[in-house]
Amino acid sequence: MFSNEEQLTETMTHAFSSLLESPLLAVVIVITGIGGTFQYGFHISVLTSPSVYVKRLVNATCAQRYGRALEAWELSLFWSFIVSIYSVGGLLSSQCAGRLATIYGRKRCLVLNNVAAICGAVLMGFSKMANSFEMIMVARFLYGINAGVSLAVHTMYVLECAPKRLRGMVGVSVGCFVSMGKLFGQLLGISEVFGTDEKWPVLLSFSGLIGLLQLVSLPFLPESPRYLLLVRSDRLACEKALRQILGARGDLAVEVEEMQVEHAALKGVKNHGVLELLLSRTTRWQLLTVVVTFMTLQLCGINAVYLYSSDVFRAAGIAGHNLRYVALGTGLCEVFTSIACGMVIERTGKRQLLIQGYLGMATTLAILTVTLYLQVYVSWMPYCSVVLIFIYIFFFSVGPAAVTAPLPGEIFTQSFKTAAFTLACTLNWAGLFLVGMVFPIIVEHLGYFCFLIFFIFCLGSGLFVWYHVPETRNRSILEITAAFEQMHSKDKLPLETKQTKLQALHTTQPQHGQSTKL
Repeated sequence: MFSNEEQLTETMTHAFSSLLESPLLAVVIVITGIGGTFQYGFHISVLTSPSVYVKRLVNATCAQRYGRALEAWELSLFWSFIVSIYSVGGLLSSQCAGRLATIYGRKRCLVLNNVAAICGAVLMGFSKMANSFEMIMVARFLYGINAGVSLAVHTMYVLECAPKRLRGMVGVSVGCFVSMGKLFGQLLGISEVFGTDEKWPVLLSFSGLIGLLQLVSLPFLPESPRYLLLVRSDRLACEKALRQILGARGDLAVEVEEMQVEHAALKGVKNHGVLELLLSRTTRWQLLTVVVTFMTLQLCGINAVYLYSSDVFRAAGIAGHNLRYVALGTGLCEVFTSIACGMVIERTGKRQLLIQGYLGMATTLAILTVTLYLQVYVSWMPYCSVVLIFIYIFFFSVGPAAVTAPLPGEIFTQSFKTAAFTLACTLNWAGLFLVGMVFPIIVEHLGYFCFLIFFIFCLGSGLFVWYHVPETRNRSILEITAAFEQMHSKDKLPLETKQTKLQALHTTQPQHGQSTKL
């Protein structure tokens, strides 16, 4: 990625120093992250460890109530419902997350969202004492509601608080906290911590503590400056919030000027609904970018790689009781790579990271399929598979995992942003649910050849970004919109001309009440 180590070190040092110039922005990233996408990642991985104990509770409850133990298929059905109802909650709440963030504000929406996590934690904590698996199901549903809102609103909030020069690095923090959530779910789930028959309710209630921490700390942070100006039309409050976030050294005038240009271009333009976004010709390629990247985020094969990693590590000679620690190694790899990506993204750009990530993942999946096939014939082949798994996780973390989540907030203007996040989160949750339901069937019939399906998705997405997505680094939203227009128009006008035409186009959009929202 870089020509030498000195250049990489210089880039990371510059990124850290830029962030330290705005200490409150760092606080915003941490506080919103732990109560935001951290919760989403945590609940993806946390059920793996206590699955045996939860199934035991379900079986014991049915035996006590109905006088018989469940058959294997019945227990499997109960477990599938407990797992998948999290996605149902997330899918439902993502439909209204954008509207709630517009009506009540980004910060207030995140504050109130913690109530769902705390209520879910209370139910989960007392589920074993009450001998009730229904409480576990309701708690998982509430956790899904919390994660569905936070996944969209957390991303909106931190991106709108970040200055343009740091927007890429701040956007990567969204994916970093997802990776941290997965790691903490694995770490707290080992038997030395909370992964025991006595302590698993504490493990599954951990989200309540995180929600409480954000609930008491977030009210002291400022509201999103872009929301205050572009939605509330309150310039004084916007400048006050920016002054708090950027500090004394921040270039307040530049940030306000950029927002003023967008505010003028969108003056009188209402917020569009999802149906209007789907039908809009001016945002067609931005829409396709969101659809492709968010679908591939779930269909890139990361779940398959994690599933097969235990078999690969076992074939490489790692003892069964040590596999959980190796799994922690994969989680650490994802976290550290995501953090490193945040340090270099302003130098490399999101487009390049996405292309490298997708094509690197596709190449790794193709080779991994071959090594898994040959490991029964060649004694040293499992070691190659172990290396490939870590390489795949590296490409996933440095590309799709880090860059995809903030994309809707970076490539859509304010009038389309709420609808874009709603659609993106819907695709994410639907994909998570689909993978959870269909993936076991695919593995049962195709085995490790299922990686070839994911290879096609990764390769196709990499080529799509290569030919159809412009670079967004150090560009305003109007400049990015003009870049999309320039890339896909027949007349290759200069970027400045395209931007001027787009501003004129936005000012002639339908006024309030002239079209119907979804």
